[in-house]
Amino acid sequence: MLGKVCFVLYIGFIIYFLIFSDWYGRTTTGMEDYRYNLVLFKEIKRFWEYRDHVGFFAMFTNLFGNVLIFMPFGFFMPMASKYRSFLSTTFWSFGLSLCVETFQLVTKVGCFDVDDLLLNTIGGMAGYIVFAVMAALRRYRSRRARTMRKQ
Repeated sequence: MLGKVCFVLYIGFIIYFLIFSDWYGRTTTGMEDYRYNLVLFKEIKRFWEYRDHVGFFAMFTNLFGNVLIFMPFGFFMPMASKYRSFLSTTFWSFGLSLCVETFQLVTKVGCFDVDDLLLNTIGGMAGYIVFAVMAALRRYRSRRARTMRKQ
């Protein structure tokens, strides 16, 4: 139950942060020079090559922020859903990211970037790995506690 509540709160946060938040000028009107990236690794490479010029914060938020912001999705989705496999979490992480990026493309809020699709999906996958490790630890401790009680 707690996992489902956290999942719903996280989805609300994602929708607000990625679509409605004032970060990165999302509410700026009149984006005549709207940009999008359809070349995989183009923006990742650019941010890495020019990290001294764009600054650590911009480089970190673009490269690692996109991964970190989707890690809770990969963690909470198996708790809140009947789809608990790594493959389904990867699929739904990509699907959510594609929805966000497509919304940004259509509404010209933010920028459509295939690199963000990749980084967000990696974040969902990393979140699932954390979930799987924690679930395995919980099962191990539970088995160990039952064994200790039997002795």
